[in-house]
Amino acid sequence: MIPPLKPGARLSRVEGPVVETERLILRPWRARDIAANTAMLSDPGTARYITPDGVAITTEIGGWRNAAVISGHWALHGFGMFAVEEKASGRYIGRVGPWCPPGWPGFEVGWGIDRGCRGKGYATEAARASIEWTFATFQIDELIHCIDADNEPSKRVARRLGAKHDGEVDMHGKPNERWVTLRANWKS
Repeated sequence: MIPPLKPGARLSRVEGPVVETERLILRPWRARDIAANTAMLSDPGTARYITPDGVAITTEIGGWRNAAVISGHWALHGFGMFAVEEKASGRYIGRVGPWCPPGWPGFEVGWGIDRGCRGKGYATEAARASIEWTFATFQIDELIHCIDADNEPSKRVARRLGAKHDGEVDMHGKPNERWVTLRANWKS
């Protein structure tokens, strides 16, 4: 538990861009996102594709560490995967956005949406907004999307975004498909 602050004491927070779509808000992480992110990653089918080892995260500390890594990317670099909030409910439904930690095979925009919110077009909507923001912010000609060969739903999202499969990349010792979105071909 975090103790109360002394009168007049202030802590800094990571402030970042907020991107709104018709149904979603993409924003920096908040402490209240941790439990919802942990719940999302406790699903083995979701964890298989978006945790480093492909194993479900089922503990409070495991979920905290995962969220700390993602929000730490924001603190260190000024950008990272956005927490995705559903406007209608105000709840965290996943994470989408730019990601490029050391040793990553390129500048990626990735996505992960909670199982209960899939099939509504949220991954495509959020990824489209994130790609638009990324191309507007960075001088970069291509973005990659690392997708497990068995992850057909994620490949469908990549196709809807206009990405093309162009080879394989090593992700934590496991081959993944490399999909590319080119600035020259991007239509928001």
